[in-house]
Amino acid sequence: MEGNMWLNDTIGFIPKNSWAIDPFGYSATMAYLLRRMGFENMLIQRTHYELKKELALHQNLEYIWRQSWDTEETSDIFVHMMPFYSYDIPHTCGPEPAVCCQFDFARMGGFFYEACPWRQNPVETNQENVQERALKLLDQYKKKSTLYRTNTLLVPLGDDFRYTTINEAEAQFRNYQLLFDYINSNPSLNAEAKFGTLDDYFRTLREEADRINYSRPGEIGSGQVEGFPSLSGDFFTYADRQQDYWSGYYVSRPFFKAVDRVLEQTLRATEMMVALLLGYCQRAQCEKLPMSFAYKLTAARRNLALFQHHDGVTGTAKDHVVLDYGTRMHTSLQDLQIFMSKAIEVLLGIRERYDQNLSQFEPEQVRSKYDAQPVHKVINVHEGTSQSVVIFNPLEQTREEIVMVIVNRPDITVLDSNWTCVQSQISPELRHGKSKIFTGRHRLHWKATIPALGLQVYYIANGFVGCDKAKPVKLKYSSDNSFSCPTPYACSKIEGDVADIRNRHQILSFDVRHGLLQKISHINGSQNVVEEEIDMYSSQGSGAYLFMPNGDAHPITEAGGLMVISKGPLMEEAYSYPRTAWERSPISHSTRLYNGNNMIQEFLIEKEYHVELLSHNFNDRELIVRYKTDIDNKRIFYSDLNGFQMSRRETYDKIPLQGNYYPMPALAFMQGSNGQRFSVHSRQSLGVASLKDGWLEIMLDRRLSRDDGRGLGQGVLDNRAMNVVFHILVESNISSTSNSISKPLTLSPSLLSHLTGAHLNYPLHAFISKKPQELSVQPPPRSFSPLAGSLPCDLHIVNFKVPRPSKYSQQSPDDSRFVLILQRRYWDSSYCRKGRSQCVSVVDEPLNLFSMFKGLAILNAKATSLNLLNDDIGMLGYPEQLEDVSQDGQVTIAPMEIQAYKLEMRPNE
Repeated sequence: MEGNMWLNDTIGFIPKNSWAIDPFGYSATMAYLLRRMGFENMLIQRTHYELKKELALHQNLEYIWRQSWDTEETSDIFVHMMPFYSYDIPHTCGPEPAVCCQFDFARMGGFFYEACPWRQNPVETNQENVQERALKLLDQYKKKSTLYRTNTLLVPLGDDFRYTTINEAEAQFRNYQLLFDYINSNPSLNAEAKFGTLDDYFRTLREEADRINYSRPGEIGSGQVEGFPSLSGDFFTYADRQQDYWSGYYVSRPFFKAVDRVLEQTLRATEMMVALLLGYCQRAQCEKLPMSFAYKLTAARRNLALFQHHDGVTGTAKDHVVLDYGTRMHTSLQDLQIFMSKAIEVLLGIRERYDQNLSQFEPEQVRSKYDAQPVHKVINVHEGTSQSVVIFNPLEQTREEIVMVIVNRPDITVLDSNWTCVQSQISPELRHGKSKIFTGRHRLHWKATIPALGLQVYYIANGFVGCDKAKPVKLKYSSDNSFSCPTPYACSKIEGDVADIRNRHQILSFDVRHGLLQKISHINGSQNVVEEEIDMYSSQGSGAYLFMPNGDAHPITEAGGLMVISKGPLMEEAYSYPRTAWERSPISHSTRLYNGNNMIQEFLIEKEYHVELLSHNFNDRELIVRYKTDIDNKRIFYSDLNGFQMSRRETYDKIPLQGNYYPMPALAFMQGSNGQRFSVHSRQSLGVASLKDGWLEIMLDRRLSRDDGRGLGQGVLDNRAMNVVFHILVESNISSTSNSISKPLTLSPSLLSHLTGAHLNYPLHAFISKKPQELSVQPPPRSFSPLAGSLPCDLHIVNFKVPRPSKYSQQSPDDSRFVLILQRRYWDSSYCRKGRSQCVSVVDEPLNLFSMFKGLAILNAKATSLNLLNDDIGMLGYPEQLEDVSQDGQVTIAPMEIQAYKLEMRPNE
């Protein structure tokens, strides 16, 4: 969106064709988003070599990409898949690289590019050799054209790091012009060759397809462009030769894959605050804060967008480039947090307008540098004082959630904004290590309720009379002589080899000697075996891109580690520092259950793994967690594409282990024949596999000493200490209307699963006051609640923003300066409708934009494309024509769709 708007604002150009030759495999979500942005054509290159062979055999390399749920052809987009190994000049003119390389005229003397590896180098074209050279080139063109249906052929001419000088460009154009002139002046050759753009190619091809019908008998095509087959699905996992599967990059540099998501959710929350500040603002004074931040907001969008590059978030950049990406993201994260700290004061009415003074709030979590884990600010509450905690909920439903802050003393109380007592719990803060696992600080938990897109204030007080103090947890530990019980907790040894933690819905049993989960007992009496294992692969051929294990993974935990169980009213936890062959374990982990009515959190199991592959002891090792369950999934599982849709995955014996690994940006689940589901939601992108019946394994980190020969030129040895968080759900379906028969391609998450994923990826944002206040001073109740009510549970606000913040003041309200982007989730209705939560409703009638916000009038609403540049929405393919919303504000969204609306907002008089 940001890039497309920049192109339009800068040179007045709106793109229609997508060029993506270097991502390692392709997601169907990209095809959907491009189509809804108003794109017409896509070009892709890196897909499995066997797949290219199969498609080429039937002239299906050009096809219509259709979404798996789409029965109406509404998502169709035309795709050109390049046919050969690479996108460079030796692999683009035809099937013989030794010949094509002779037509890369930048490889002639004087241009610093390496000579052709096939030992036949290009020569300058002249009148003496032009006939022989042109016929040789045309022979390649003809051979390549047999792989496609039409008579229009695309021959890209370039590479990475090319066209760096005028002379180089001149050498290519001069020689090709002579070759083209010869071909075009000889009618007997029956060919015309010319330079053109990607758009020229797609236009010429579509004109030809209009004239000549290339359809095959019995083929399911598309009304979009006739004469081509339609395909659904995605292109993972990519292999470019032999058994070289590119599944390593799903996990490489996982620390920065996590930062990517933190920046994404922080940017989204900030965009919403900017829009709310300007929406409720009536005078120029309150425009000052968001307007002064416009430059940094744009920079944050661009730093996040930059990292989506196929060598950024993938973890396949050189160390110094990783540092640059990391620094950019870190700078933007800090800018966004400082802005939010100021914005909450204005939204809560603490400060009427923005002035240059520093905010009285600071973010509850901070990062000291670009490659450091976030740390919690310690709240220091002296006798007779209180500290404010302000929490922002960036989701579209009211949220009830157990929240946690770090405090320096245990004898404190939590109060809400009305100064009413709130039940709370205190537990010792833990750190990764064998000895001195307690930091001396404490974790304070309480249940917070925060309105949709709103703010709520809580107070942490010391010496407030009339409320119970935070209840200390009871600690149990496995027999380890060095354990010393922290004050003011009661400690006892764990008796026996099995320990458990529980809440109202489930009991988790652990093998104490290894510190690992063994089984889940549900409150209805049923049980699931879930044997947790922490294993390592060793490898010689793995690098940043490739995963090349030597055989299966082996467990690394040995009997005799440390286990600490904490039990309290709001949260129970099992912490494990396992014994391993190394003096310092590369992993420790916590498992948590939460207690409290009406919470999504009650139903999930929280797993947090602290990972440190920091020394050369772990070179050429890949660390996984494996859950061995009793769910008979037959090695079939489902993993998400971009957090937007699920894709069915099946493990095959005919391909190597690494080819059965798939990307897991946010979610993977297995389903048994009885409808039982085991889902793992992740806070960051990783890789996942189901190598045996009932197994689901997720790779956590990898440390590799060697380059794998794909262009990086180094190993991956810059591992950082990091925490990986999963939310695990075990669900049983309540009706057998599972859509696996009617929709064999894929299954969808339940409503509870969607909400669990949203809570994990769009967490609450907490801010704390920098200075304490006297308990004798009780400020008036403060909260901020902009929505008229929670939105239906299957409706998600993708974003709510001011797309051009720096131009806001110059634009007139007629320009519709705000944008609301909505998504309707598709959920499996054979699982609980209410999402087993405080779900009030699901979409069963149109949403009214006009009555969505409290105290705000919505004007000039109109549907637009997802890049905001195409208001002619007929060309975007939506299933129901987006009717004119400006009259009655009614919005209808089909399941799986994302829709964008431009609008203007002003406070009600």
